[in-house]
Amino acid sequence: MADTPPDRLSIDPTSPYYDGDALARGIGIRFKGEKKTNVEEYCVSEGWIKVQAGKARDRRGNPLQIKLKGAVEPYFEGEAGETGAN
Repeated sequence: MADTPPDRLSIDPTSPYYDGDALARGIGIRFKGEKKTNVEEYCVSEGWIKVQAGKARDRRGNPLQIKLKGAVEPYFEGEAGETGAN
């Protein structure tokens, strides 16, 4: 496995961007310099994350998501030098 996280990743198993191996390894996200724990999907090259919009659901029962734009920095949790003290 590569030492850098994928450019785009989703936690939804039905998504084409789902990668179970990367998720099992543990992915952390810094968005605009802040550590985020509620990210559903991200894309580094396009500069966005998707997060759940409260408790709202779509007509199929899936949680509604909103897209936030900004600097996205994924990292593997437990990396050397990653202290989480930001």
